[in-house]
Amino acid sequence: MSDTMRAIVLDAPGPPEALAERRLPIPEPRPGQVLIKVTAFGLNRSELHLRLGLAENATFPRVPGIEATGVVAAAPGGEFAAGQQVMAMMGGMGRSYDGGYAEYTLVPARQVVPFHSDRPAAELGAIPETLQTAYGSLTVGLDARRGQSVLIRGGTSSVGLTAAVLAKHWGLTVLATTRSAAKADALRGAGVDHVLFDDGRVADQARAILPDGVDGAIELVGAPTLRDTLRAVRVQGTVCFSGLLSDEWIVKDFYPIDYLPTGVRLTSYSGDAPNLPAAALQEFLDAGLRVPVAKVYPFERIADAHDDMENNRVAGKLVVTV
Repeated sequence: MSDTMRAIVLDAPGPPEALAERRLPIPEPRPGQVLIKVTAFGLNRSELHLRLGLAENATFPRVPGIEATGVVAAAPGGEFAAGQQVMAMMGGMGRSYDGGYAEYTLVPARQVVPFHSDRPAAELGAIPETLQTAYGSLTVGLDARRGQSVLIRGGTSSVGLTAAVLAKHWGLTVLATTRSAAKADALRGAGVDHVLFDDGRVADQARAILPDGVDGAIELVGAPTLRDTLRAVRVQGTVCFSGLLSDEWIVKDFYPIDYLPTGVRLTSYSGDAPNLPAAALQEFLDAGLRVPVAKVYPFERIADAHDDMENNRVAGKLVVTV
């Protein structure tokens, strides 16, 4: 095995072309760390924020990437066997230490989730952070139950589509939004029962279907749509704030009594690798469920992938194979 690897390095915030391919030494793991040979990684808004200079707690130069899928190359502490299929995510990946945009990534053992599957690398590469966020938003955030209804604001995002897939699998009625009629079929393909076109007044559309309001909502767009999303939810229902597609996460001049509808609960979800139990990941795989993949890129086209993500050109997850 060579002692160097291909990696994508970001020296400082900049345009997509600032993501430069270089050769770096393959990291050497210590006990408590896992060296993963990466087969694929998904793109996330978090990495866009890093490239745009919006990320907190980030240092440069940096190999971006808050997730990766592959196989264990080495685990000196014995937590995993060499060759074990794993996914890694979060915990500082791609911000405080180098992340998944490389042929190998070195992460703390606690950030690693094992699995077994014969699915294609690109399909597996779409799963880690997307499933973790969707699963956590529905369970920890909403405590969603069979027979309930859920509104997904920002439905054609990868997390939105995956939340729809999970919610339908669990027996919920799913309403989800898009701003583009061209993306409606992606929502229907994920099992969405009611496609809502986001004109800024989604609450009215939701209540035309469910007059008392939905049982819960996942807010993935951010602060600009939150107030309207709250209006779509029934008394004692919950909105879980889980995403920042708008890149706006601060509610200005927040006055709770005026802003929050009486009896509607507002919470948030921001999880980590331990919030996606290995059993939940394996159940997702064994059930034949999939994170909808919009487009797959070779490693050398990372700038194109970032440009597509920044301009919201597709519905679903963007994946790079290594």
